[in-house]
Amino acid sequence: MSETTDKAEVLLNQNVAPEQFDWDSFESGLDADARKEKSDLEEIYNGSLNNLQDNDVLVGRVVRLTDKEAIVDINFKSEGVISLNEFRYNQGLQVGDEVEVMVDRREDKSGQLQLSHKKARTLKAWDKVNELHETGEIVNGFVKSRTKGGMIVDVHGIEAFLPGSQIDVKPIKDYDQFVGKTMEFKVVKINPEFKNVVVSHKALIEADLEGQKREIIGQLEKGQVLEGTVKNITSYGVFVDLGGVDGLIHITDLSWSRVNHPSEILSDGETVKVVILDFDDEKTRIQLGMKQLEAHPWDALSADMKVGDRVKGKVVVLADYGAFVEVAPGVEGLIHVSEMSWSTHLRSAGDFVKVGDEVEAEVLTLDREDRKISLGMKQLNEDPWSNIESKYPVGSEHTGTVRNFTNFGVFVELEEGIDGLIYISDLSWTKKIKHPSEFCNVGDKLKVVVLELDTAARRLSLGHKQLLENPWDKFETKYAEGTVHAGKTTEVFDKGAQVQFEDAEVEAFCPSRLLEKEDGSKIKKGEDAQFKVIEFNKEFKRVVVSHTATFRDEERKNVKDNSSSRSSMTSTGNEEKSTLGDLDVLAELKKKMEGN
Repeated sequence: MSETTDKAEVLLNQNVAPEQFDWDSFESGLDADARKEKSDLEEIYNGSLNNLQDNDVLVGRVVRLTDKEAIVDINFKSEGVISLNEFRYNQGLQVGDEVEVMVDRREDKSGQLQLSHKKARTLKAWDKVNELHETGEIVNGFVKSRTKGGMIVDVHGIEAFLPGSQIDVKPIKDYDQFVGKTMEFKVVKINPEFKNVVVSHKALIEADLEGQKREIIGQLEKGQVLEGTVKNITSYGVFVDLGGVDGLIHITDLSWSRVNHPSEILSDGETVKVVILDFDDEKTRIQLGMKQLEAHPWDALSADMKVGDRVKGKVVVLADYGAFVEVAPGVEGLIHVSEMSWSTHLRSAGDFVKVGDEVEAEVLTLDREDRKISLGMKQLNEDPWSNIESKYPVGSEHTGTVRNFTNFGVFVELEEGIDGLIYISDLSWTKKIKHPSEFCNVGDKLKVVVLELDTAARRLSLGHKQLLENPWDKFETKYAEGTVHAGKTTEVFDKGAQVQFEDAEVEAFCPSRLLEKEDGSKIKKGEDAQFKVIEFNKEFKRVVVSHTATFRDEERKNVKDNSSSRSSMTSTGNEEKSTLGDLDVLAELKKKMEGN
């Protein structure tokens, strides 16, 4: 007989009614109080089992440490195991320490609860980092290493990126100096999708500087002298840090002397004294000066300097129109190119001097009020026009150099500062010159004779053809009116023809109506024939001829008969002399030839 049956028989023998029999006590072997305590424990157990979820972050207590693991109690049905590698940020871990853990798996194959300290730490860190980003709170971070474009910073166990531009307000050349340091940062950007965090140390510095800047700006006044540090040098000026506020010294305000580049005066990091010249309404753009802290050089200029004095200086600036010469520190005078040489052919100042040359000059004007000096170099040499009458008297012959042309003549330089003009009409007795360049070239040596001299106006009139005998004196006799000569038509026009005689310098014009031959035809281009001179004008170098007149006896008779009546002479003149119409034709022909 079993033990249960024996118990039942005992209870029945005790005369207990069946409906009052405690079957629960009979089956469980526990009385009512014991059963209630067991029920309460089971309820607590089942509740903890159901509420414990994967990825939950809990606080557990280290109950035991092995060489590789930490055993952590989280009040679960079993204790959890965590690898000691996850506690590398907590090298002093001891039994009894409370640590944050996350349920990795509630049971592995062996029924062991798997926990993770690293995941719990990371999850809590993300919550903290997001909170820091929202609140803008400052956080400490450990600079782990360098990376492309910046640094890797550990912030609450999360690797954040610190861009190189966000390390400091000034450019950083050596990133390695920050590795291994713990610094303050501000979380400036989070990308939840890619789990990226960007931090900035520069933002904290700028915030501090902004406070300093507002304090400094509130105290700024024009004329105030401050001390600052050279922050940046550019081609146009220097930026100076006044202790959180930047100001600009323009290149023109660095020194009273001329400055080619600010680096000639200052260098990066140098401490300088400056004066506040001006600023905008918000005082965000501050204009500074250095030279204003020194006396103006003009105030130190010798009071004895006057017009006519000779001074020495160095060429500091060169332009086409002249050169600026520093005659005293910060005091410059202009030598205009016209004052560099007595020559009237203006050239570039660079033909006479170059930057850095030490030159001597004469003070031409001195205006202390406007602080301007004009200087001259040519005044140190004798004016070539001072004895012009003795050197170049009228009628004297010389050889000069062709300098330039105009439409009306040629300028010839006889010596430095002495130029003369040859009018186009004085170049040749016989050649018909449309432009002087047809006769000579710039740089040619040309013989001339002085025709006129005006000392007061500094003008010299020259001639070239006057060196030769005027052939028209001889032609006046040879080609007198009525004489007959052999010639050739070189050009034929609608209203006449050009005729060349044996003297190459003489060209004649034959009106069209007087080109008629005895047989009624007209002379053609290139044809040789006899021509009779019917007009000769020495002044205008004009010769008019007729072929028809050579075979008309009556016309010859009329030309030779000087005693004929006036009406007869008029008739002859109308036929053989150049009429007004012929002269018009001649003028038109000349214009047409010039156009060709």
